[in-house]
Amino acid sequence: MFLSTYENKLDKKGRVSVPASFRSHLSNLGYNGVICYPSFNNTSIEACSQDRIEKISSAIDSLNPFEEKRDFFATSILADSTNLQFDSEGRITISEKLLKHAKIKNSMLFVGQGQTFQIWEPAIFEKFKISARKKANINRASLKWEKHFINNEGK
Repeated sequence: MFLSTYENKLDKKGRVSVPASFRSHLSNLGYNGVICYPSFNNTSIEACSQDRIEKISSAIDSLNPFEEKRDFFATSILADSTNLQFDSEGRITISEKLLKHAKIKNSMLFVGQGQTFQIWEPAIFEKFKISARKKANINRASLKWEKHFINNEGK
């Protein structure tokens, strides 16, 4: 899983080091890179494994091929997705287009989201995090354990 938050900076050549734990997780899945695309939920870059983007693509393909929303999802996610390979030092080069979408100039946060991670401009993420915590607190009752989960935990 992708957990925790890490801050890294772009180097002079526009590369950034992906956190070692994130690279390790991707490597364990058999990948030497990450898929990135502009989030349409917020001002960040979404990042995931090839397997995850294939699942998203399958979900899009399951929609009626003549429905507008199928094109909306394909265009918003797949058309702007980029496969970024790690160099020998675990760095990726994020396109100007993605950096501009996330308003990243130099420093960025890699934010674990479980099966995916996001890349944020630090000040923008801090504002989002405060709002997200408030909303999570309000909606905390909707997060429930499945029955088999509770039984396996011995609770």
